[in-house]
Amino acid sequence: MAEGKEYISCPDELGCIHISEDVLAVAAAAAALETEGVGSLANNLGSDIVEMLAGKKNLSRGVRVTVTEASVTVDISILVKYGSMVQTVAKAVQEAVSVALENTSGFTVEGVNVHVMGITFDQVKKPK
Repeated sequence: MAEGKEYISCPDELGCIHISEDVLAVAAAAAALETEGVGSLANNLGSDIVEMLAGKKNLSRGVRVTVTEASVTVDISILVKYGSMVQTVAKAVQEAVSVALENTSGFTVEGVNVHVMGITFDQVKKPK
């Protein structure tokens, strides 16, 4: 396996399954971006420089996954669309990410910490 990467390993009757933290981070990012009221993921400080030097775009920017024995904790930074209720959007992101990761990996999601880093000024359709 690649050096410096963290994997979740789970024994199976036919062998062992290894799931990279990067896979979980991308799944978490996709779930968050599909949540109504989320404008985008927020860049972590310095991530643009790392992406530029590496020559690739990180699909899971703003997401940090921490893996323990059989559980996963996620820290995710988002930008909320203007006009959306911040607390409602953050709660919806927690639920969406938790469900996505449990369905993807089969592991228990211990926590999803949502960090609202700002607001985007895209048009938001308000319910009637």
